[in-house]
Amino acid sequence: MTRPRAAVTGGAGFLGSHLCERLLNDGYDVLCIDNFLTGRPANVASLVGRDGFRLLKADVTDFVHVPGHLDAVLHFASPASPIDYLQLPIETLKVGSLGTLHTLGLAKEKQARYLLASTSETYGDPQVHPQPETYWGHVNPIGPRGVYDEAKRFAEALTMAYRRYHGVDTAIVRIFNTHGPRMRPDDGRAVPTFIRQALAGQPITVTGDGTQTRSIQYVDDLVEGVVRLLHSDHPGPINIGNPHEVSMLQLAKVVADLVGSGSGVEFLPRPEDDPMVRQPDVALARAVLGWHATVDLEAGLRHTVSWFRSLSDLTD
Repeated sequence: MTRPRAAVTGGAGFLGSHLCERLLNDGYDVLCIDNFLTGRPANVASLVGRDGFRLLKADVTDFVHVPGHLDAVLHFASPASPIDYLQLPIETLKVGSLGTLHTLGLAKEKQARYLLASTSETYGDPQVHPQPETYWGHVNPIGPRGVYDEAKRFAEALTMAYRRYHGVDTAIVRIFNTHGPRMRPDDGRAVPTFIRQALAGQPITVTGDGTQTRSIQYVDDLVEGVVRLLHSDHPGPINIGNPHEVSMLQLAKVVADLVGSGSGVEFLPRPEDDPMVRQPDVALARAVLGWHATVDLEAGLRHTVSWFRSLSDLTD
């Protein structure tokens, strides 16, 4: 019997590498596609040489050709942290537009299930709280964050167009803030930044007054939700996130306590268009996928802190 085969774009990134590992463990052959713009070969080094795993260096904004059958195409390629997409605005827009176009074409050609990694950032700075999938969002298309937000919103629209017009079996997952091993210490997001600073005994830098909130999930919960959506016939979009909301000041305190650091807090200006709140309504994920987050904030952060401690050079 032929084993199922999946292509994962951005497969050497933080989320993509965990997804590749899970699919391999579930019996898939996995083609990991990455151009290493923000992904790292080290993230999948433990998978190279495993039966059924293949690593392909390629840019999905170019034409994508994959020999052989495919049962699933999971499009996770994109710069995903503000520090990345603000430095790589054109690349971010291209992977959300051309990359989505090419990977949808691949799924159409192979008659494969297509899963788009979208984001809670499609909700922008929301005026509805918590955010259900039916909320259309409050995004500034010409602001600095618009390159990421609108790339993902366009990707969602294109995915639905391929579903309606070409009959491609598609799904959209809207991913809320996720952390875990293999995050880049310098990627600029709150969890790696706070952990890196606490481990170094530096002040933890919080933007604004620290009252803005996020809902933060551990990577294993996210991957479980993605796999359940992949194996369903639901088109999405479906929120996958931990609905436990925490302020940035609270998060800084939890991280400092877990690290055992005496780091104080240093306040920095709040970035333009930075969302004030973020919390998923996960009723749909519960009803359709039987999914809910199982790893609480402190337990997940312990795993992430432990991984950061294992790094020989936190400036890598």
